[in-house]
Amino acid sequence: MNLEGLRIALGGIVANKLRSGLTMLGIMIGVASVIVLVAVGAGSAAASRQRLEALGSNTLTISTGGFGFGNRGGTQSRVIRIEDSDVVALSDKVEAPSVKLVAPIVAANSIAAVYDGASTTPQQFQGTNEALFSIRNYKVESGVAFSDADVVAHAKVAVIGLTVAKNLLGDNADANTLIGSEVRFGNANLTVIGILKPKGTNGTQDQDNIVLAPLTTVRDLISGSGTSVSQVIVQATNRKATDSAQTEVLNILLSRKAGSTSTSFLVLNQASLLQTQDANNRTFTVLLGAVAAISLLVGGIGVMNIMLVTVTERTREIGIRKAIGARRSDVLGQFLTEAVLLTMLGGLLGVAAGLIGSRYTIVDVKPVVEPYSVFLAFGVAVAVGLFFGIYPANRAAQLRPIDALRYE
Repeated sequence: MNLEGLRIALGGIVANKLRSGLTMLGIMIGVASVIVLVAVGAGSAAASRQRLEALGSNTLTISTGGFGFGNRGGTQSRVIRIEDSDVVALSDKVEAPSVKLVAPIVAANSIAAVYDGASTTPQQFQGTNEALFSIRNYKVESGVAFSDADVVAHAKVAVIGLTVAKNLLGDNADANTLIGSEVRFGNANLTVIGILKPKGTNGTQDQDNIVLAPLTTVRDLISGSGTSVSQVIVQATNRKATDSAQTEVLNILLSRKAGSTSTSFLVLNQASLLQTQDANNRTFTVLLGAVAAISLLVGGIGVMNIMLVTVTERTREIGIRKAIGARRSDVLGQFLTEAVLLTMLGGLLGVAAGLIGSRYTIVDVKPVVEPYSVFLAFGVAVAVGLFFGIYPANRAAQLRPIDALRYE
């Protein structure tokens, strides 16, 4: 391509402004679609990952999931339960070196909260220890969290989520006014000592619609006495140690629970769940990008169509150029340059439109622009122009001067 060919190509584009504009529009839509849809996929993946990581990226949730068979004749079955003593064993750094923190959970269902005539039923009401705040990354926005000393003292205190506070006080009220106040939970009066920092939803439930209280207090006043727990939340020393922590935890429980098997316990490995979610999100993003790329293909076909029309319209011009000495390569370069320029201009407009479109929330997803999608979409647009421009340009270059000059 030389400067003369570039000048002629630009002249051809400017001479047919409407036709050139419509051709570039097809490429622009294709490039913008790729950028926006990939950004939507990346935004959705980021939101999903954020919700999962809010629960801890290196945590295990262990609960009982079946029956164990005793050794009395091999026919009598008994329910496997996780006890307080098992929680202590899981905290043993010798037996479980990959375990950092352990938090037992005693869940109470359908516990109504009543304050000053207003009532609400939190989605989650849990008795636990101090470790859960660190494991689940619960931050206290105002007030304080209860400690293990409060658990030992059976303290009648509670930390609540913002949704619970708003439901009791009203949406426009200051949640901090509840701190130090007594709220009736079921048949128990607990003093609110802290309000949790909002975490939003995790896709299935409102994480702020929660009440946390000392495990011993919940047993004394709400769920009833006993030594068993609903589930145990374990935090590994780091994300890479999550699988090792799972093995250690299961080995400890199996050794302590006679007749139990690996199916006696349900283990939710957050790290594995994150990996699976990431793989699904990548597939989803690729599919979105592939669907958008179809519009680039359609735009390329439009480029070929327009270039074929252009070659037909300018047959006499081609004949004159070849008659005065233009080589086959000059004509080929002219029309190929024109096709590539159309797609480059359309691609640049598409990049601008895609970046602007990605600034807006789409179907409740905040798009996250992936730099590779911008370069890939623009590069493919140029390649499409080159590919679909070759045939029309080659057809023009093969015209014999005498045949072109005779064309009407």
